[in-house]
Amino acid sequence: MEDENIRKEFTSKFSDEKYKDFLNKLNSEIPSPIDYRIAESPLFLNKDVSNKLIKCGEEILDFLLRPDLKQITEKSIPDKWRCPNENDHSHFIGMDFALSKDKDGNFSPKLIEFQGFSGLYGIQAHLANAYKEIYNISDEWSIYRNGLDETSYFNLLKQIIVGPYELDEVILMDVHPHEQHTAADFYFTKIHINIPIVGLEDLKQDGKKLFYEINGEKKYIKRIYNRLIFDEIDKDENIFEKNVDIRQDLDVEWITHPNWWYRISKYLLPHLKGDYILKSFILNDIINNLPNDLENYVLKPLFSFGGNNVIIDIKQDDIQNIKDPQNWILQQKAKYEPVMHIEGNDVIAEIRLMYFWPDKTQRPILTANNTRLSTGNMINVGSNKNKKWAGATVTFMQK
Repeated sequence: MEDENIRKEFTSKFSDEKYKDFLNKLNSEIPSPIDYRIAESPLFLNKDVSNKLIKCGEEILDFLLRPDLKQITEKSIPDKWRCPNENDHSHFIGMDFALSKDKDGNFSPKLIEFQGFSGLYGIQAHLANAYKEIYNISDEWSIYRNGLDETSYFNLLKQIIVGPYELDEVILMDVHPHEQHTAADFYFTKIHINIPIVGLEDLKQDGKKLFYEINGEKKYIKRIYNRLIFDEIDKDENIFEKNVDIRQDLDVEWITHPNWWYRISKYLLPHLKGDYILKSFILNDIINNLPNDLENYVLKPLFSFGGNNVIIDIKQDDIQNIKDPQNWILQQKAKYEPVMHIEGNDVIAEIRLMYFWPDKTQRPILTANNTRLSTGNMINVGSNKNKKWAGATVTFMQK
């Protein structure tokens, strides 16, 4: 799957000391260090694999462009989290693919899940820059697609997020953002977009308008670049008694609207067909007719983030203990193919293709990627925080 020449070149340059220099470069640019493991190496996909992966992504986009998508996904949005003033499409889409092979040994990407939500759009560019600088990687290799480079990538991101408004009229919003696992991405985004980072707890309301205060001055908000995931605040039953209830009908635009988190999600997987689609079911739909080979499936909450609460080795008790089977998905296991073997470790990978969808553009645009490496059976960075050659990274493809 990888280009052998660039892999050999990178390996010959690698050292633990250079890896420390790489991390120091990244962390020197932001107020606090990155809060999850960054892998020692990027991935270098050869052209054939890159082209096939991108082709799979485009076929999935064809499904997401169906005129009846909202009708199909209307029941995906929990009543307690439904927000008014939804727009026509998600401004951002991420598709996660397992790198695997078919029975004939040919590369066969498998869609693990997708999201109608903003991703790590700031940090990925800086990861790529740091790898390229520390290891002197040729400009022939890039994380960007569709003719984009770092400048045009961030110009497009800024166009989508800020639009016609002043910078202080648009906020990046999460609950306690500076305490978030993804705070580093917020800081890298601010370097390029330069909008304020504002916590849910800092929002104030004036009629249907929202504002925040800076140096005693009210700043009214026209747009929210939303990084808040309702799943993460679901256990706090009093969250909107202590803070502004953002589910109200407010005079504010969302980038992207919270409802898309539910519409473009694992909820859609049972509707998809193709060689790159793993067999998937809403658990409630098959709970009385389960597959005989449960060992070949995983159980996932429909809307959890970052691989949380996934059950890999399913037992009958796991099924019986689930109180809300309508909110779980049973998905065929992906068979990850090692992308590299290094220091006695087989390393597997998952690539998230990152799409931007500007208003008035007919089709989402593939821009870059977010990649995760693992030396275990779980791909999320949380389960690999102490493992070498694992963690978050980027994939370079040839221009």
